[in-house]
Amino acid sequence: MAIFRYPRPASSDITPKDVYLSRREMLGAGALSLTAALAGTASADALKTHPGPYSGGLAPTPEEFVTGYNNFYEFGMEKDDPVSHSGDFHPLPWTLEISGMVKKPQRLDVGALLKSSDIEERIYRMRCVEAWSMVIPWDGIPLAKLLQAAEPESGAKYVAFESVVRPSEMPGQSSAFSGISWPYVEGLRLDEAMNPLTLLAVGIYGESLPNQNGAPIRLVVPWKYGFKGIKSIQRIRLLDRQPPTTWNRLAPSEYGFYANVNPQVDHPRWSQASERVIGSKTLFGTKRQPTLMFNGYGEQVADLYRGMNLHDNF
Repeated sequence: MAIFRYPRPASSDITPKDVYLSRREMLGAGALSLTAALAGTASADALKTHPGPYSGGLAPTPEEFVTGYNNFYEFGMEKDDPVSHSGDFHPLPWTLEISGMVKKPQRLDVGALLKSSDIEERIYRMRCVEAWSMVIPWDGIPLAKLLQAAEPESGAKYVAFESVVRPSEMPGQSSAFSGISWPYVEGLRLDEAMNPLTLLAVGIYGESLPNQNGAPIRLVVPWKYGFKGIKSIQRIRLLDRQPPTTWNRLAPSEYGFYANVNPQVDHPRWSQASERVIGSKTLFGTKRQPTLMFNGYGEQVADLYRGMNLHDNF
């Protein structure tokens, strides 16, 4: 299988560190007002982070786009519903359970995790199945570290994730129009979950996750389409069988279990060969760029799928 490498950007395309750290001051008054409005939906606390192994080489999308343009169906079906409808959600206190085929089940206090010195910054590309993309500076802990502490049993092959159900705080869960059977569920193979790229994110831009971005803890798997990144995770279970996933239940011909970014396998209703870059502008509107195999992370993950038919296992 060919190994795909993400092309390094020109030095002029990389946001200087001092500009990135002072991004709020650099934004115009209108953007500041928008950022302030978005921040009102969650308490954003500074995190104690350090650069991780994947924290350089990409210029982050402006923060107001990342926090204002989301799919988070627990709060509604439109892109601005999460920021508009998540103000009543309470992300703390929060307990994350790790159970199933493990020798040492865990009950983790996410509030304590937010104060951990193990939090790394990871600047990742994010590719939505809807053919748009962003670059997001996540802050989190490698999932492998938490799974290793639980000591997976030898027969464990998959990892299942389950989000919280709180219809009184998440209006999308009480909507008759979503068509989703709650809770939102997702899954990975165990080797995918243990890959160094896979992250449990607790923050973005150096601060705790806003409600609309999956507070207080969410999954980030950068070589897969964004719908694999389950938000507001409450339970993680290790299993010996492939778990069900929400979008595969809803439309199995459109959303496979693997959901690897693949420009050669189109969605049944649109091409995946290129993507809209959210937050970009050209003379002709939003910039489009070619989609990269495995979202540009083939060097780290292609071996996971060696010998697999990626058209059948989409």
